[in-house]
Amino acid sequence: MRKIVFIGAGSLTFTRNLVRDLLTFPALADSTIALVDLDADRLAFAHAAVDHIIRAGRYPARVEAYTERSDALPGADGVVSTILVGGPDVWRTDIEIPKQYGVDINIGDTRGPSGIFRALRTIPIMLDICRDVERYCPAAVFLNYTNPMAMLCRAMRSATRVKVVGLCHSVQGTAAMLAGWIGAPCDEITYRCAGINHQAWFLEYRWKGQDAYPLIRKALENEAIYNEEQVRNDMFLHLDYYVTESSGHNSEYNAWYRKRPDLIEKYCTHGTGWNPGEYAYTIKRYAQRNWEKRRDEPIDLKRGEEYAAYIFNATIGDGALFEFNGNVPNAGLIDNLPDGSCVEVPVLASRRGLDPLHVGALPDHLAVLNNINARCEDLAVEGALTGDPRKVFHAVCFDPLTSAVLSLGEIKNMVDEMFLANSEWLPQFKHRS
Repeated sequence: MRKIVFIGAGSLTFTRNLVRDLLTFPALADSTIALVDLDADRLAFAHAAVDHIIRAGRYPARVEAYTERSDALPGADGVVSTILVGGPDVWRTDIEIPKQYGVDINIGDTRGPSGIFRALRTIPIMLDICRDVERYCPAAVFLNYTNPMAMLCRAMRSATRVKVVGLCHSVQGTAAMLAGWIGAPCDEITYRCAGINHQAWFLEYRWKGQDAYPLIRKALENEAIYNEEQVRNDMFLHLDYYVTESSGHNSEYNAWYRKRPDLIEKYCTHGTGWNPGEYAYTIKRYAQRNWEKRRDEPIDLKRGEEYAAYIFNATIGDGALFEFNGNVPNAGLIDNLPDGSCVEVPVLASRRGLDPLHVGALPDHLAVLNNINARCEDLAVEGALTGDPRKVFHAVCFDPLTSAVLSLGEIKNMVDEMFLANSEWLPQFKHRS
C-alpha cells in the first residue's frame, strides 16, 4: 500500500482529478490518500470529494485529512503540492498596482511583477515544505503544481535536497489542441517540446512521423481556428514554432502585445479561446466560484491527462515507463539557456526515478526570449533567498512587458509600492531599497 500526500488539498479541482487518476492504476488503487490543508472547511470538502471517488470506484483505498503536514508526511511515497499563499486581497495588489503604472496583466501567476511577488510570498512556505519532506519522507517523489512554477522549482532545488519536479498541463493540452485543428488522433501525434514553463516550444510536432507544421499553417487560414488563439497563432506565424500555454498568458511574457491599449484591443480582446487576454482574468473569475457546490457534483472516473498519476505509477506503482515534460534545473539539458535555471524538458519516469533528457540548443531567436525571462526569474529567486530587495527590483526591470512600458524610475516606484502592499507576507525583507 502506497501513501500519497496532497498539500493544499483545498484546491478541490486539482485534488479530485489527481486522486481520480491515481486510483485508476491497479498498483495504486489501495493507496492511502492523505489530504492536508490549513482551511478546515476546504479540507472537509476535499475529504468528502475523495471519499466519494473511492466509493464510486469501489477502490480499496483510504483517505485521511490533516491540518498539519507533519502529521501526514511520515511514511509518504509521494507528495503533491497545490498550495496558494495569501488570499484575494493580496493577489489583487499583484495585478492592480502594476495596472496603475500602465502594466496591464492578464493572469499574473508565472512571471513579471505579479508573478515575482507571488513567488516572494510562496518560496518561504515551499522551502518549509521541502524541509519537512527531507525530515519525514526523504525518498518521496515530490510533484509541484503550485505557481509560479519556474521560480518555485528553482528555489526548492537550490536551497534543499528534495528532487522536486514541476508539472504543468500546458504541453499536453497544447499538443491536443493542435491535433484537433489538423484532424489528427492524439495517439498518432509525437512531439519534442522544450523551453521554460508556459513558454516552451514545440521543436518538432509530427503526425504519423511526418512534420505536421505545414498542416497547422494551413489550418490557421481558417479564421475560426486562428481566432481561438490570436496571440499564440501570431507568435507561431512570426517565430515558426508553436508555444505552450494560452494566448492571455503568453501576451504577458513578451513586449509585443500588451504595451499599448490598441495592441490589447487587437490581440487580447476578441479571441475565442478560454483566455484571450482579459485584464485580471483570474481575480475576476475567483469571486464567481462556489466551491461548496462542487463537493458532491458527479465525477467521471475515467483517467485524465494530468501527468501526476502516470509519474507515480512509473516510480512507485507498476513501473510502466512514462515520458512527460517537467520543470527541472538546467544541468546541460538546453545548451543555450542559463545553467541552473528552471527549464521545461522531456523527463523519463521509471522505478529508477526521474531522468531529464538532453535537448540541445533551442533555435537562437527562441533562446533569446527564454533567456530574458529565465534570467529575470533567477534574479527574483536570488532576491527571495537572500532577502535582497535590490535583486527583486532588477528582476522586474528587465521583464519584457514591464521594460517596454515603464522607465527605471517608474519601475522602482512600482516595486516599492508592491513591497509595501506585501509587507506582512515578506518578513525576510528587512529593508527596501
